[in-house]
This record gives sequence, structure tokens and C-alpha cells, in this order.
Amino acid sequence: MKTLQLAGSLRTDFGKKSAKSFRKEGQVPCVIYGGEKVIHFNLDEIELRSLIVTPNIYAVELNIDGEKHMAILKDAQFHPVKDTTLHVDFMEIFENKPIVMEVPVKLNGLSAGVKDGGKMSQELRKLKVKGFYNNIPDVLNIDVTNLGLGKTMQVGTLSFENLEIVTPKQAIVCAVKLTRVARGLAAAAAKADAKK
Repeated sequence: MKTLQLAGSLRTDFGKKSAKSFRKEGQVPCVIYGGEKVIHFNLDEIELRSLIVTPNIYAVELNIDGEKHMAILKDAQFHPVKDTTLHVDFMEIFENKPIVMEVPVKLNGLSAGVKDGGKMSQELRKLKVKGFYNNIPDVLNIDVTNLGLGKTMQVGTLSFENLEIVTPKQAIVCAVKLTRVARGLAAAAAKADAKK
């Protein structure tokens, strides 16, 4: 997992009024929890967008008035109309403490079913995994070359080194769906077999 560095400043004023004035200055109220204490701080909205507006996952090295904390993004709240960031929650992470995180899924290879005229349908874009943050990859690569026509791949059939999959085992990751062309080919093959 890549690391992103962000610098913030401690917040001493709380409440809606102070949060509003921070936002006017381009600062986003944030909170980090999971460590010894809950810390309230502000981050620059423009810098923060590089973490929020991306499909990638990051471990975040937060420098809050000179004090460093490793964290992951847990939640972000946005303005319903302007789409500006209103508030961000971070969770502090430690090398010796496993975390649960959603990691993007990447399907690799041309499946046997697609070669036979089927269409690959990715049902899950992310999988929830548990592990130490330095063992969590940027993306979970899944080989689909052996997936046949009309077949599905369930979470329970997958395993990744040093990670425990938290997503339910019966959830479908991807499926090779029959297309009209594939159905026609299958019907033609069945007719040909019947004549033999």
C-alpha cells in the first residue's frame, strides 16, 4: 500500500461556527481515532483531494503540528450541492495491529468463457480484507483465465498471502455471462452432437 503524506494543524475551537470559518479558509475539519487519544485537526482541502478523489488506497502519514501519526481514511462527508469536503475521519494504524480495509479488485487474464463468446461481468469492485497495513496491497489481483462460460467466481474460492478475507464467502466476484452469440454457438454445437 502506497503512503501519502499530509500536514495538518491542531484544532482547539469546536462547534459548527468554528468549522464553518475553517471551511471558508479552505481547511477541512478532521478527526483521528484508534490511538491513545482522539485528535481534532484541520487539513488543507486541496491537499486532501489527492486522497479522496482517487480509486487508490493509501496509508496516510499525518504530520499534525510536528507530531506524526500513521492512519487510513475511514469516512468523508461531502456537501450535498457543492461537493466540497465537510469532514474527514481517520483511523490510526500500527504495525502490530491488524486492520480491516476495502481493497480494489483487478481481474487478470482472458477467461475461457470469454474466448467462447461470453461476457465478463465484474460484480465486486472491492474486497474487505483484514491484515497488518504493511501487508495490504494496492490492488488484489485475481486470475480469471480458467473461468468457463456461465460460471461464477465466489469470494470463498480466493486466498491472498498474509490476508484474511472479511467479505462473505458466498459473494460473487465475477461471472462469465452467456451472450446471444454464445447461446447460438452452444445450440449449434448441441444440434451437431445430436446428429452424430
